[in-house]
Amino acid sequence: MDSKQALKLYVVFSRAYRAVSEADKTEIRKYGLSQSEFAVLELLYHKGPQPIQQIASKVLLTSGSMTYVVSQLEKKGFVKRVVCEKDRRIFHVELTNTGNTLIGEIFPAHEMFIYNMFRVLRDEDPEKFMNQLKMLGKSIAD
Repeated sequence: MDSKQALKLYVVFSRAYRAVSEADKTEIRKYGLSQSEFAVLELLYHKGPQPIQQIASKVLLTSGSMTYVVSQLEKKGFVKRVVCEKDRRIFHVELTNTGNTLIGEIFPAHEMFIYNMFRVLRDEDPEKFMNQLKMLGKSIAD
């Protein structure tokens, strides 16, 4: 790839990312949630209770932002903080029954929404595409 192709790829990638992200944000807003709130609920739904620090690293938020998001979800009654029995300095965040019910109801529809966005790529090899994106991310992070 030459530098002109790289620049063109960057523009195409940026526009596609923006379109996907905006569509996702709009879809999630229908449930009265932000993307960050949805990401936390989804993580807890699939992985169970997690320490706040681990949630932040998995959903790509700073610890300050994570504290705010968890507080907002607590106010809505979707999560609660529980002191870790092994280390009382650590708090785990877990879904409440209300939060579990909510994400259990909306996640399947969200999964289909994501599928419908990406199905235009059906003729491409998704594993190859994911590996190329991972390679891009890792090369920049190193």
